[in-house]
Amino acid sequence: MAVNTELDRAVDQRLAEHDLRYTSGRRQIVSSLRTAGGPVTLPELLAMASDLPQSSAYRNLSILEEAGVVRRLVHRGDHAHYELAEELTEHHHHLICEQCGQVFDFTLPTSMERTLDATFAEIAGVEGFSPHHHVIDVYGRCASCSS
Repeated sequence: MAVNTELDRAVDQRLAEHDLRYTSGRRQIVSSLRTAGGPVTLPELLAMASDLPQSSAYRNLSILEEAGVVRRLVHRGDHAHYELAEELTEHHHHLICEQCGQVFDFTLPTSMERTLDATFAEIAGVEGFSPHHHVIDVYGRCASCSS
């Protein structure tokens, strides 16, 4: 099977590092996550990839997570949300609705990220901790649940 995009090449390489193949089911999951525009639940993913059996989706999501292709977000909602690993997309954070469980991605200006990184490094340094990266999850209510 041909590897088409830069993302597909990166996913294929990560899977190969774990002696795994980039199968059509895994390709379908990656494609759906790419077009989703934000983290999705398994039911949402299955709706996007309607010919993907649920058991196959569970198995392949687990494999993709272990290979560092997919990140599973577990919050208070009924279902975990899945997204492509940040290393394959871009650095971002999440707004999480405490009522409906919806998760929205957001990015911060580069200057603010640098300020956060410096602040986190300073705080961590006091404890002798060496930070590698950060993720910020902001909890509240989405526009639909607020009205």
